[in-house]
Amino acid sequence: MKKVEAIIRPFKLDEVKIALVNAGIVGMTVSEVRGFGRQKGQTERYRGSEYTVEFLQKLKIDLVVEDDQVEMVVDRIVEAARTGEIGDGKIFISPIDQIVRIRTSEKNLDAI
Repeated sequence: MKKVEAIIRPFKLDEVKIALVNAGIVGMTVSEVRGFGRQKGQTERYRGSEYTVEFLQKLKIDLVVEDDQVEMVVDRIVEAARTGEIGDGKIFISPIDQIVRIRTSEKNLDAI
């Protein structure tokens, strides 16, 4: 099993969710996060004054999938989240050793 973490633009969430649900993915966790990458923030104007927003708002989607689903999930996220501009986000893939459902004590694939 693998954990897929995707950092995306907030307005792309619905498109990513629809793409994943249509691909048969049944669960995900979404968190609001802030950060910066190569763009190092952005300059905004408010009432004639310029100021720099150092940490940009993003969303982090976490999901756990079977090993053979990883490439398909990554492809779906990339297709749905891409705008072609700096700041589209990143996808991180990590191994998962074990999953336990708290309510029933089911483990691994049964717990998903």
